This record gives sequence, structure tokens and C-alpha cells, in this order.
Amino acid sequence: MNQSTSDLHTPVLLERCLELLAPSVSGDNSIVIDCTLGLGGHSQALLEAHPTLRVIGIDRDPRAIELASERLSAFGARFSAHLAVYDQILDVLAELGISKVNGVLMDLGVSSMQLDEAGRGFSYAKDAVLDMRMDQSSGRTAAEILARYSEEELTHIFKKFGEERFSGPIAKRIVQDRKLAPIETSSQLNKIVTQIVPSAPGKTTGHPAKRIYQALRIAANDELGALERSLPQAIEVLAPMGRIVVMSYHSLEDGIVKQALQAGSVSSTPIDLPFELPGTGAILKIITKGVERAGEIELSANPRAASARLRAAEKLEVKE
Repeated sequence: MNQSTSDLHTPVLLERCLELLAPSVSGDNSIVIDCTLGLGGHSQALLEAHPTLRVIGIDRDPRAIELASERLSAFGARFSAHLAVYDQILDVLAELGISKVNGVLMDLGVSSMQLDEAGRGFSYAKDAVLDMRMDQSSGRTAAEILARYSEEELTHIFKKFGEERFSGPIAKRIVQDRKLAPIETSSQLNKIVTQIVPSAPGKTTGHPAKRIYQALRIAANDELGALERSLPQAIEVLAPMGRIVVMSYHSLEDGIVKQALQAGSVSSTPIDLPFELPGTGAILKIITKGVERAGEIELSANPRAASARLRAAEKLEVKE
């Protein structure tokens, strides 16, 4: 294992993920698809825990694919990495000739590597060009969004994806300031936001620009759209008794995950019918009670776990 790669990343809720997936992947030649490979911390732990397990890793970030592949090379054919967005699950599995898997893991949001590499522009804590694309070879950067979107469009993004109370004034200031000079770096954006968002005396709720960064990142990568498209695919490819485990990091992601899992756990037969129509029964069983959070021990060792929300479900044997 590449030690420097390991040091970059502490997997969130690792033991709980292993515990939840274990019943579905302990059998011989089971398959897990890690939809958000990152640096491969969760995948490595799964491969070590289950000697015959095969892990298929997906990530849209070429750098993550490179580093995780190096880190997990010792596992040989039991691990493969694929450059794709997690709404391309069906395509990746079709290329491999696989129709069903025993486990699906999704660790959403921005990875530790992306936050820690200043040149990516994900973090308000480091001055860098505002890129924020998880795949830097395609798509529109955060700086381009700030340069091209109208005041109304920026307000909408900041309010919808960042849940920022001062969306309108921030968008207005951005449009005013960009007439004088392009807003291309995190220091420029931070200055604008801190001038608009009032500080709360005595409160340490993080940088005032954190919600704006979240909104720009989600917009640049179509994160919520990809999540909405990916969950039905993930549920579809699960074999009976297979499990899906999803970790989200803000209420927007968690709401989408909650809705998808709950929809799969109830019958769609009209409630006034005395019998269940064929093909309308529940296909999932929720196996987490509400949303689970990291405990105090993990939080003390890994502060980035503070915002993690975990949900899991098991695929039912559906009768035809």
C-alpha cells in the first residue's frame, strides 16, 4: 500500500459500513460496487475483511482513480477502477458483463484529497483558482459559473444548493464586482462573502463562505442530479439480500437518499385494494433506524465525520 496515500484519507464511519455490508458480502465471490472510490479507504477495508470479495470502484476524478489503483494494486483482479460518474453504474457493470452485485457503497460529497489539494479550489481555507470540478477535463468551473451566470441564476444556486440566507445580496455583489475584475480565486470570493454575511459573536459555525462553496461545487458537478439518477440504478443491480449503504454530508443529499430508500420499502398498491398487485410490493427493507451519525470517539479522531449521515437498506426477494 502507498503510505502517503493512506495518510491522506481517513474513511468515514468505516467500521459501521463494514458491519452493515458484511451479511451480504461474506459469501464466496461476492461483488461490491464502490460508487465513490476516492482514495480507496473503504474498498481496501472491504477487500481485507473478505478474502474472496471483488470490488468495482467508480470515480469521476482521474486523480482518485490513479491513486486508488496504486494503493489497491496488491489485490490484483479482485479490484478494478473505472473512470465514471456514479449515475453510470449500469454502463460500468454492462461493460464487465455483470448484472447483479451483493453490495453498493456510496460515500457522497467532496473527498479529503480534493479538499486537501489547494489547486483544486474546493476549500475556502486555501487560496486557489476556483475550479471545483471533480473531473478537471470537462464541465464548467466554479469561476466560470461566477463569471457567466446572471444575478438571478446565482441567487437560485446559492439558495437551493447552499441554503444560504444571504443568497441575493451575495449574488448581487458578485455581479457588481466582476465588472471590475474576474472573480477567479478563493480569496476573492471569501472577501465578497465575508463583507455580506454578518458574523455571529461567540459562535464558531465555520467560515461564512462554506455554504457558497458547497453550492458552487454541487452546481459545477451536477451532484444532486447524478445522485437522483444513480440511486434507482444502485437498487436495481442489487441481488436479493444485497445491501446498499449511503453516506451523505448535507440535508439536500440526505433527503434524496431517504426518499429513494423509503420509496423502495413500501408497496405501491393503492391502499384501498384488499390485495397487493403483482410487481408493486416493497423491494427494500430499511436496516438503519433513521439516520446514523458518527460517535464521539470517531469525531475526536476524524472531525470530517461530523456532518456524515448514514442510511442503509437490504434488497428483498421479490416474488413474481
